[in-house]
Amino acid sequence: MLIEPLLPAPHWDGRKEKHPRREIVDAILYVVRTGCAWRQLPVDFPPWQTVYWHFVRWEDQGVTQRIVDVLRRRVRRNAGREDEPSAAVMDSQSVKGADTVGAGSRGYDANKKINGRKRFVVTDTLGLLLAVMVRPASVQDPVPVKPVETSSHVRCLC
Repeated sequence: MLIEPLLPAPHWDGRKEKHPRREIVDAILYVVRTGCAWRQLPVDFPPWQTVYWHFVRWEDQGVTQRIVDVLRRRVRRNAGREDEPSAAVMDSQSVKGADTVGAGSRGYDANKKINGRKRFVVTDTLGLLLAVMVRPASVQDPVPVKPVETSSHVRCLC
């Protein structure tokens, strides 16, 4: 597995893992690709609680960020580019917020006449993610650029 060396050591006490890491990673990728809820994981995968526990643990330890960074560099190298991009493109999209979304995280985008959130996506010239941010729709485009300018890695600045 390409990302296996980036994953933390299984158990400190040497116990064998109940579910192979490959199955855990495949289940996480399934959720990411399909957008299904954790509880809706097909029965072919390990129990959703196990998959979710690994995902949260790896996210807290920065493992997922390291994986994204390594894979992005590898794709750039294979394309004959430098590891780190020298240019980026930012785009934003306002989306209507559901009634369940708290008022503090929503805002009114007067330009698009939408009450909701605005997602900002920054990519390099190959279309690889550099940053993802979600803000109230009232935030204007140039405002969130500043924190991203100093970042050369993918970050979720939510």
